[in-house]
Amino acid sequence: MMTEPSNPPAAAANTVDIFVIGGGVNGTGVARDAAGRGFSVMLAEMNDLASGTSSAATKLVHGGLRYLEHYEFRLVHEALAEREVLWAAAPHIIWPLRFVLPHHKGLRPAFILRIGLLMYDYMGGRKLLPPTKTLDLRTDITGRPLKDGYRTAFEYSDCWVNDARLVVLNALDATERGATIRTRTKVTSARREHGEWALTLTDTVTGKHEEVRAKLLVNAAGPWVDHVITGTMGNYGAHNVRLVKGSHIVIKQKFNHDRCYIFQNGDGRIIFAIPYEDDFTLIGTTDEDYVGDPKDARISEAETDYLCSAASEYFKAPVQREDIVWTYSGVRPLFDDHASAAQEATRDYVLKLDGDAQTGAVVDIFGGKLTTYRRLSEAVLEKIEGVLGKRGKPWTKTAKLPGGEFPATNFKNEVVRLINAYPKMPVRLMLRVTRLYGTRTRTLLGDAQRIEDLGKNFGHDLTAREVDYLITNEWARITDDVLWRRTKLGLRVDADDTARLAAYMESKTRV
Repeated sequence: MMTEPSNPPAAAANTVDIFVIGGGVNGTGVARDAAGRGFSVMLAEMNDLASGTSSAATKLVHGGLRYLEHYEFRLVHEALAEREVLWAAAPHIIWPLRFVLPHHKGLRPAFILRIGLLMYDYMGGRKLLPPTKTLDLRTDITGRPLKDGYRTAFEYSDCWVNDARLVVLNALDATERGATIRTRTKVTSARREHGEWALTLTDTVTGKHEEVRAKLLVNAAGPWVDHVITGTMGNYGAHNVRLVKGSHIVIKQKFNHDRCYIFQNGDGRIIFAIPYEDDFTLIGTTDEDYVGDPKDARISEAETDYLCSAASEYFKAPVQREDIVWTYSGVRPLFDDHASAAQEATRDYVLKLDGDAQTGAVVDIFGGKLTTYRRLSEAVLEKIEGVLGKRGKPWTKTAKLPGGEFPATNFKNEVVRLINAYPKMPVRLMLRVTRLYGTRTRTLLGDAQRIEDLGKNFGHDLTAREVDYLITNEWARITDDVLWRRTKLGLRVDADDTARLAAYMESKTRV
């Protein structure tokens, strides 16, 4: 019988250089960067990796075209430059996506859109992504699903990312470079003692406590960052973030081409309609201020109506509630810049360093985006090295994430190689697992020749071999970890399959 998912032991005497609170993209990115430079690192996540904001995004690696309207030039430039860097690092979970922006009479003038896209093309040092072009929607395939009144569109490049897997791969790389990752572990107390941090960790499954010491603390708790400051650290009254909820709907496939739409709305906001998991369309997002525990965030009736109505303004066939197969919501911890509207609040990140090597230092992270997580991590390491001293040089810009060890433009060749290596496996399975695991598909499949060799099938080719791999290597513990974060098979498996999977995982992870 297997025990619960393995977590490597802490450094000697449970003392580390850096302790990271939060297992989202920022926390795992910092842990990975720091471990790669030679620091001893431990990270604690109170739930599963990417169980908060980092798996509730619109799933784009993008510059943020609309941020230009709010004069966020530094952020847009940094994000644009990161697109091809991240694509090269993880070409199995990140790939180019073309965005179609229809011109809507009465909203932003066409010449404004052209100027914005001209800036977008040249601000970020684009090399591989194709440039902007103008489309005639009366003849282009992207015009077919749209109402007849839309004639002109602008098509530009950004990238798609499997957000939850991006987090897991950063955590995996961090552990392979020596970091300790503890999931379902909450930091219940953090206090300064003798120039260090004395931390109490509580296993949220068993209730067991553990004491750890760290020279420096990184607060990457996302929407809970102020909770850590006021509750865990005892600095009452802190208010640094503006919580903004973004909700999405997933509907049955709305169009059968591979491009994405970006739709302007009369209220000045935009939404995306994106091809999703082959058979679906993802529509979002909303922006509204949120009060309450971020874990309780759910789409509201008003948000559902808003997304359906905004998409129906463009599509010939309206988007209706009965089309929705899944919804999800996340809370963005935006730095509170006192913007008048939620959609106007800055998406840039803010880092604050408190303390020093003599008193015990903490770096608090406010805000951030999937696209800029690597640059944020480098900025955090600059602050860390100002306290603890330099170790290794910055290294992540040219480094691969696990499974991405092939050229960015060669994903199809990688699929062909793996299909040739496992010729008796279903092609649909090989396509799916290569997108999730890349070159580590060989580790997953091992010496299996046929799908029957992979053990019990829980529906849609999710096998016991894959579940075991996720438990052993990727911290999966319950069905949601597998069905909604490590994969998106929750869109396909039924209640009976989920129950069988739950029973199997319980038997494998029981202490």
